[in-house]
Amino acid sequence: MAINHEHQLTVLKDILSEHQLDRSGTVAECEQIERLAKSLMANNAIHSEMKQTLSHIYTYSQGGKNATDLSSHIDQHEQQLAEWMDQLT
Repeated sequence: MAINHEHQLTVLKDILSEHQLDRSGTVAECEQIERLAKSLMANNAIHSEMKQTLSHIYTYSQGGKNATDLSSHIDQHEQQLAEWMDQLT
């Protein structure tokens, strides 16, 4: 069953919040972030400002899934994670 964009945003925020709070994550989470961001960017119900943020999140997820040290990657994006959480709210 497909979830609507509001549910997708909620799931995306939940995963990013866990990265921000726990300073750790998994490659599977990065792949899910990537899929959610890609799906939301293709959705016409999402305004262009939000799509810009989603584009940055998509790039973050790609870097995360390819990082040799995912915790370090998350730490390096601490400030952006906080900003994205504000922008997605």
